[in-house]
Amino acid sequence: MSVVRNEVALIWVALGYFTRIPVPQWVWTDQDRLNRASRYFGLVGFLMGAASALVFWLSSLVLPAPIAVILAMVASLLLTGCFHEDGLADTADGLGGGWQLADKLRIMKDSRLGSYGALVLLMAVLLKWQLLTELANLSVNFTATALILGHTLSRVLAASMIFTEPYVRDDDSKSKPIVTEQNWNDLWVLLTTGVLVLLLLPGMQALMLLISLVVCRWLLVRWLRAQLGGYTGDTLGACQQIGELVVYLLLVALLIGGGQ
Repeated sequence: MSVVRNEVALIWVALGYFTRIPVPQWVWTDQDRLNRASRYFGLVGFLMGAASALVFWLSSLVLPAPIAVILAMVASLLLTGCFHEDGLADTADGLGGGWQLADKLRIMKDSRLGSYGALVLLMAVLLKWQLLTELANLSVNFTATALILGHTLSRVLAASMIFTEPYVRDDDSKSKPIVTEQNWNDLWVLLTTGVLVLLLLPGMQALMLLISLVVCRWLLVRWLRAQLGGYTGDTLGACQQIGELVVYLLLVALLIGGGQ
């Protein structure tokens, strides 16, 4: 298989893992391919962000900003199948309701939604809607850019944890396969995606957003090390959602502070 064909296959593996987009029959997946596909998780975020931005921009032409924001969020949820939101809710239930490591992992595997998960998910969705609505009221075009930034950078943040943190294994798990390791090539491609997307912002704003996400990642890593000693698929989903909110929070602050 040629190098280009292999990379295209890895992109499809990443898309198939994180979205409901049908994967061509010629693309096959195993654990090694899934690990290598992590380099394109940021690219998947860019595509999801671009799709959401397009839905928002088209909707905003004929509908009020708050409704356009909801439609953009719905588009994202339909494309991903609520993949990351499910991880956020399961993480909240597990870390909120479990005392021992085994209990936390067991609760996170439970498909039922608990009170911690329901409340955290509700607050996250409401906060995301409020932040994007505020951005839309300030600048419709910038909101489309914010969606691309939020979806891309948050996935880069979450996926980068695979390189530095251990996967908390559960031999009895029958859940969806998870990326368990990442090499330097995977990491550099992933980070390059994030850097390229940051070019959508002016230099100082891009730098401030980068610093904020680095700090956010550091705090999340410390939190997960204390709670689990590493990461699970659910916690990566939670980190993606938290990272996305951090992006929107900072962009709102920058837009208001800049007087735009």
